[in-house]
Amino acid sequence: MGEISVGRQHLDRLLADSAETSHGAPYQQAFAELAETHQGQPTAEILPLLRRAADRALLEFTHADLVEQAEAISTGERYVLRIRVT
Repeated sequence: MGEISVGRQHLDRLLADSAETSHGAPYQQAFAELAETHQGQPTAEILPLLRRAADRALLEFTHADLVEQAEAISTGERYVLRIRVT
């Protein structure tokens, strides 16, 4: 399980159901699309795609969190992310 802190004014960067998306696709949407299209693919192929999505959304995930997310996508397991709103 990962954890990220996001300022209240930047929730649109993370959550797909936010009212505003000033930074392209929210990370949640990018993650869901990768989970749909890359299940069964090697973690090493998914990891740079997640990094690019996080960078586009201006979110600072740790490398370990991104690896966990990539592994979850690869294996089809559920991934839980705890969000701390600051």
